[in-house]
Amino acid sequence: MTEAPDLTVREAKERYLNHRRTEAKASSIKGWHYRMKIFVEWAESQGIERMSDLDGWTLDEYQTHRRGKGVTSSTLNGEMQTLKNWLEYLARIEVVDSDLPEKVHVPTIPDSEESNDEMLDPDAALSLISMYRGDPNLRASSNHALLELLWFTGARIGGIRTLDLGDFYSDEQFVEFRDRPDTGTPLKNDSEGERAVGLPRSACDVVDEYIRDYRLDAHESGRRPLFTTTQGRASSNSVRVWCYMATQPCLYRDCPHGRERETCEYTHIHDASKCPSSMSPHRVRTGSITWQRDQGLPAEIVAERVNANLSVIEKYYDKASRRERLERRRRPYVQNLEIETDPDS
Repeated sequence: MTEAPDLTVREAKERYLNHRRTEAKASSIKGWHYRMKIFVEWAESQGIERMSDLDGWTLDEYQTHRRGKGVTSSTLNGEMQTLKNWLEYLARIEVVDSDLPEKVHVPTIPDSEESNDEMLDPDAALSLISMYRGDPNLRASSNHALLELLWFTGARIGGIRTLDLGDFYSDEQFVEFRDRPDTGTPLKNDSEGERAVGLPRSACDVVDEYIRDYRLDAHESGRRPLFTTTQGRASSNSVRVWCYMATQPCLYRDCPHGRERETCEYTHIHDASKCPSSMSPHRVRTGSITWQRDQGLPAEIVAERVNANLSVIEKYYDKASRRERLERRRRPYVQNLEIETDPDS
């Protein structure tokens, strides 16, 4: 019987990733590669060349090292969980001792850090949308059309990228998210993420104008993407940058950081992400979900629209305060609790 070789740390990393490529998405592989790369480089800097050199002390030293780098509890949790999963695989094929994975401590995430409260505030979002709709120089631009779809669908950045011209039904007022992994646009939850999401007429009008006046004609894999650049379908980075530019508060109010828009470098496409008040697509999604709930949409309906389960929405996305929940959601129903009394009876 052939014994398992004493792999180097780098060799063990590549073997694990190759093993997972048959069952995991490319985005997951990329994330694991990055986390494990940090560990491999640290191990090599410590003179740890082979997997047989690892022990409980070494693993604890690595976690101490990462804490010293100031990473968040959430980041450290993800890194250590990936490390543990990696070692479990190696223990199964007998490259490391069977008890080594149990020596990895995966820290818990404090409730205060598990949910990030940053989001595009609904009032800010509606002010931005109103500004875009009323400005003939900005109306229906890529930035504007993107913001409309992000806000009124609550979609993820990957979902927005999947959209083709044929997925937008202006007359019927909806967009359809479809899973197409074979042509490079998978949905986060595969076919379970497929859905049709209704849009208000005003948002459809904006997208119609974007298609007519601003969209660059492009074809990809026999498809016609909705959001395009000179290179074809807009990349995730392009969508992210458009979102940063679309959500800068100086578009509709004075800069909260005391800058002048005309001279601010953050208004340039390459520096838009550096603006302290601009928002990523994820923050727009968070604000959208909270706003949809505040508009009276039941949680289960919002969950279907944004492709998330109820517990995830309540824990991570729905950021209304207790007072807001009372005033905006429950107050209309309080009248149902009134009882009539006859003071003379």
